[in-house]
Amino acid sequence: MKRMTRGLLLACFATPLAMMVAGGVAAGEKEELATVRAALKAAVPQADPDSLTAAPFPGMYEAVYGSQVLYVSADGRYLLEGDLFDLQTRVNLSENKRQAGRARVVNDIDPKTMIAFEAENPKYTVTVFTDIDCGYCRKLHREMADYNKLGITIRYLAFPRSGVNTESYNKAVSVWCAADRKAAMTAAKAGETPPKRDCDNPVQAHMAAARAVGVTGTPTLVLEGGRVVPGYVEPQRLLQILEQAQN
Repeated sequence: MKRMTRGLLLACFATPLAMMVAGGVAAGEKEELATVRAALKAAVPQADPDSLTAAPFPGMYEAVYGSQVLYVSADGRYLLEGDLFDLQTRVNLSENKRQAGRARVVNDIDPKTMIAFEAENPKYTVTVFTDIDCGYCRKLHREMADYNKLGITIRYLAFPRSGVNTESYNKAVSVWCAADRKAAMTAAKAGETPPKRDCDNPVQAHMAAARAVGVTGTPTLVLEGGRVVPGYVEPQRLLQILEQAQN
């Protein structure tokens, strides 16, 4: 199971969810929703689902937490995590929901907290979770002019993989606190150690967003529709991916 499910749910699964909810199986959809919501609240008291709706197949409900999609039986007893496919349309319904969740997380971030390298004639916007000390993040940054020439705007969010109060984290804070953040980012990506700065900064908020999106490494690219492309992608290949995603 993925990180969020492990962190929030696994400890609670020793007891069947139905045992956490008073009463029997609900008679109608309203009662079923209340049963499922209560079961999830008992299992995950620190988080509420972003949405809770009937699943596309009978007897189950779909709970969305950020980019995590879970399926819960109507009686609150069983929980399933995995990919749900429509065999008629060959569509991964779960991934569609994950992408919508990722897009929602990214769109909720104030663009002013991002460091954007904008294309002169923008066609696409790609949001990149980056680590100052990540080798492939630096490679991506060295090719920024090529991305921009292809009409791709790159927006950076901070994700120092080593965690809070580490060298990489402090570098990210220093870059985001610089008077000229783009110049500071470019210098840091070239291997220069940024002058130590501190301010009211968005680095930890960006890290929380990365966890909600499901980021585990850098660079992680998030397309406008919420599709995630992990790792470095050379400019022409990224353009192809963006064009295909648009069609």
